[in-house]
Amino acid sequence: MYAVIETGGKQYRVEQGDVIDVERIAGAGEGSDAITFDRVLMIGGDTPRVGQPTVAGAQVTGRLVEPVRGPKIRVFKKKRRKGYKRLNGHRQDLLRVRIDRIEA
Repeated sequence: MYAVIETGGKQYRVEQGDVIDVERIAGAGEGSDAITFDRVLMIGGDTPRVGQPTVAGAQVTGRLVEPVRGPKIRVFKKKRRKGYKRLNGHRQDLLRVRIDRIEA
């Protein structure tokens, strides 16, 4: 059985035991290590269920493995013939989550 969840504006196809990196969720990581994803867009398997937009009563539960940082992204801006150049870097804060249970 697998599920398609949405978090941080992105969609992930997950199965039980998968480890995924999601954008940092406010309040996650402090106190409780359990993370619940309520926006389940689809439950797949023998009889797939597609939500409109979400599957009613479906829930995916995961456990926080560790907070990590994403790869460095370089942002370069330039205006030709004006002597204007800017270089910035960005690293996104991510959470590494292990999927424990998919409840339909």
